Amino acid sequence: MIRYQRGDETAFVVLVRRYQRPLFNFALRHLRHTPQAEDVVQDAFARVAARASDFKLESRFSTWLYTIARNLCIDQGRRNAHRKHPSLDQPRGPSQDGGEGRTLGELTADDRADVERRATGDELKVRLSAAVDALPDEQKEVFLLRETANLPFKEIAEITGVPENTVKSRMRYALERLQKALSEYEDYARSLR
Repeated sequence: MIRYQRGDETAFVVLVRRYQRPLFNFALRHLRHTPQAEDVVQDAFARVAARASDFKLESRFSTWLYTIARNLCIDQGRRNAHRKHPSLDQPRGPSQDGGEGRTLGELTADDRADVERRATGDELKVRLSAAVDALPDEQKEVFLLRETANLPFKEIAEITGVPENTVKSRMRYALERLQKALSEYEDYARSLR
């Protein structure tokens, strides 16, 4: 970032390559919609380019970037809250590769040998996604920053503006809620071992 601030345009390309995928994964988990997540990433990097002089060495670049992306996700979430109905093209849940799942029109029967296991796995992914979405905003935010962006608690504290112990508490409460919400799948998970 310092190189970019000094006028090295190629340094910005390095930043984009390094942070684009993790930032996209964070936005996608937060928003659950690929085009919106892509827009957040693009807007975040546009803001970095436009406000490069605002970056100070007081914090890590990743902290500054994730703070920008977090704020953009919050703004997008507020806009989404005003939608009255979900889009017919909106995925019904996450896909196996972590991307978006199929739309209602694409859902068809699967005739592969292990249909029951696949169906249970798909159901679990949908339930996990719903359980994460049901978390209180503060817990969801910490969970996503930790699990999708793999950020340390100290950096999450800087991004969210709360003490590190508060971040750890929110993560613990989020994990407890998720465990309770998905408790019916414990036997299934044991059978896979």
